[in-house]
Amino acid sequence: MAIFRPFKAVRPTPELAKDVAALPYDVMNSEEAREMVKGNPVSFLHIDRAEIDLPEGTDPYSAQVYQKAAETMNARIADGTYITDDELCYYIYRLTMNGRSQAGIVGCASIDDYMNGTIKKHELTVEAKEQDRIRHVDALDANTGIIFLTFRGSETIENAMKTIMAHETPIYDFTEEDGIRHEVWKVDASRDEELQSAFAAVPCLYIADGHHRAASAVKVGMKRRKEAGSWTGNEEFNFFLAAAFPSSELAIWDYNRYVHDLNGLTEQEFMDRIGTYFEVRKFDAQPDGSSEKALAAVKPKEKHTFSMYMSGTWYGLKAKPAAYDEADVVSQLDVTILQNRLLAPVLGIGDPRTDGRISFVGGIRGLAELVRLTDNGGGVAFAMYPTTLDDLMRIADEGKIMPPKSTWFEPKLRSGLLIHRLS
Repeated sequence: MAIFRPFKAVRPTPELAKDVAALPYDVMNSEEAREMVKGNPVSFLHIDRAEIDLPEGTDPYSAQVYQKAAETMNARIADGTYITDDELCYYIYRLTMNGRSQAGIVGCASIDDYMNGTIKKHELTVEAKEQDRIRHVDALDANTGIIFLTFRGSETIENAMKTIMAHETPIYDFTEEDGIRHEVWKVDASRDEELQSAFAAVPCLYIADGHHRAASAVKVGMKRRKEAGSWTGNEEFNFFLAAAFPSSELAIWDYNRYVHDLNGLTEQEFMDRIGTYFEVRKFDAQPDGSSEKALAAVKPKEKHTFSMYMSGTWYGLKAKPAAYDEADVVSQLDVTILQNRLLAPVLGIGDPRTDGRISFVGGIRGLAELVRLTDNGGGVAFAMYPTTLDDLMRIADEGKIMPPKSTWFEPKLRSGLLIHRLS
């Protein structure tokens, strides 16, 4: 059963919340982060990507970057940008995008639940990326990036959330430049026992997004245990910051692919070879231009179908039964089918995690981005039908791993709104 407990958040004052809140550190590079913080000295990117306040060219993984991050956070606490709540609390975080809302509970998950499998994973992590966040968390003595969890519904949790959101005033309510609305409620401590008990009845939690942050937080917790010598299990370093969303609240977006060339094949040779495992047809009505409204007509409408764009033309692909094993939860994923039956054998993309000839395009950028990339650079693009949440949970339940870049979640939780101190 899951442990998910309240905490004393370090958080921005309400009038500064909009300016502090920042996209996750790993959705932009250093140059983009420098541009994003211009005119905004309190953006959390000054802490999450502290190299932007050091000379250009500074190694983002150097010791001085993590030291700068800690100095900046301590300065923001000292100058009153951040306050610290006096009592243990849960928080509700609701995001609204294009008229659709999703809400979850923010609290602290257990590093032991991560290690014993109560918190289930579906992705592999990369050691170098873990080390970056380990050093960041250790230097700040805090979890600052919210790990995105999901769980199969709990009527008690969902009803409590609905009641609070309907009848209480949020501590934060702002809309960012991208049009996404962010609302946060501080849950009265009188509900702590009810919510902790409700989570204790949840069999498991699933990581939806944030595998590297979760792994890093757990490793810092284990490091702190070793340094302490003796510990009770109640110390804050035994827990990490997370938001738990009922699975009914979430939607996975498509995660599309663009391959920069045809691996030396002519277009006709390419088309002939993909016919082994795919039925291929040219769309009768080609979208006029690259507007998302027009491109909606060629988006994949069901599982095991793909849309392909090449030389200004859209094609529909449907995987033949021989392309996958429906009984194997990983084999029947569309990302697996495309990789094993087309990208690897035809286009020579052996390891999509490291091959520079493939780019991944989150669904939030639309099919127009696939058109732009292909029209400008040649090659071929593939629009995917989104992986389902049921597939994600089945794979995690079976202890299996999804292929790289299988899921894209929107909207993104903002960093800097709620911080969990480890001591």
